[in-house]
Amino acid sequence: QVQLVESGGGLVQPGGSLRLSCAASGIIFSAYNMAWYRQAPGKQRELVAIITRGGSTDYLNSVKGRFTISRDNSKNTAYLQMNSLKPEDTAVYYCKGSYNQNNYWGQGTQVTVSS
Repeated sequence: QVQLVESGGGLVQPGGSLRLSCAASGIIFSAYNMAWYRQAPGKQRELVAIITRGGSTDYLNSVKGRFTISRDNSKNTAYLQMNSLKPEDTAVYYCKGSYNQNNYWGQGTQVTVSS
């Protein structure tokens, strides 16, 4: 049974930081490309960051220089370090694992940036 479980969300003030984790089970984690998406109320889900199985990364323009995606294959976990958070970063954040035609999603974790 495949599971992706996100954690680390919460309420943070503008300018603050959070680190999201995505713990995977039931897959050969090292073979998967891992990504973080987010969905704000009334908006479409958007790709925030991706890390390939080879370690290459790419980011949504609005988070470049503030967010860092990483992975630890020994722990079957992907991370999203978010710094200098802005109110417009408020959303439910989801992780996704992809390998060939297989795509798996986590349940999401809420991030709220507000004073």
